[in-house]
Amino acid sequence: MRIISIITAVVVIFALYVLVFERDSFDKLASGNSIKSVVEARLEKQNTSAETETPDQEVTQQIDNISELVSVVVYASSSKTLGSYVILRGETEAARFVEVRSETFGQVVSEPLRKGSFVKKNDILCKLDEGTRKTALADAAAKLEEAKALIPQTEAKLDEANSRLEEAKINFNAATKLSQGGYASETRVASAEAAMRSAEAGVATATAGFESTRARIQSAEAGVAAAEKEIERLIIKAPFEGTLESDTAEIGSLLQPGALCGTIIQLNPIKLVGFLPETELSRVKLGAPVKAKLTSG
Repeated sequence: MRIISIITAVVVIFALYVLVFERDSFDKLASGNSIKSVVEARLEKQNTSAETETPDQEVTQQIDNISELVSVVVYASSSKTLGSYVILRGETEAARFVEVRSETFGQVVSEPLRKGSFVKKNDILCKLDEGTRKTALADAAAKLEEAKALIPQTEAKLDEANSRLEEAKINFNAATKLSQGGYASETRVASAEAAMRSAEAGVATATAGFESTRARIQSAEAGVAAAEKEIERLIIKAPFEGTLESDTAEIGSLLQPGALCGTIIQLNPIKLVGFLPETELSRVKLGAPVKAKLTSG
């Protein structure tokens, strides 16, 4: 029974195949055509279909078949070692920034330099009126010369006092020896000793006078230096090469000590300031290489 069922199933499948896929040939057989003519017609149809099919049709068919597949993306990659980078946000700043201020008082007598002007080191930014400063310098110089003129006089007095002291010592020694031999009285010895003490006091006075003269000279020299420095402060110069961030003080304006003359910035080289979060602090080391990119590219 099982073999009969299998044979029946095969016959049914064959019949379905003929009815579905070979219907045209089946109709021709049913209409009375021979099997040979049907087979020849079938082969001729296949040859004609193969000859008329163009390469473009084949490509189109292949593309249709490909389109039914799943699309994938292929990327050629290579392995490499990546470092531990920390990305920071920051801003640019000038390498140097200085507010040049006045160290003395005075009225500005120079024309102002405008914002954006390029200045070199020691270029004049502001010039102040000298007023009576040159007179003060001349007075200090005169006092210095006067003090120096006292040196010969004080030196002479000191030499004279030293000579008198030597003479007094000789007289005292002589009186002492004569008194020991009975040739001089005690009064003479006392008088010689008093003269020696007086000579010593004279030397001390002359030495004090000489030191006082030296002190006057040093004071006069300091006065001259102060007067010269005050005149130097009248000219305010650029401390380094850079660009003015603001106009310098206008002519006629009065500057007091600490008043702003101008602001200079140095833009070459420029400084980059990055803001590091506290959580990333352990990942950054001093001296590590960095790269920077501006927002403009």
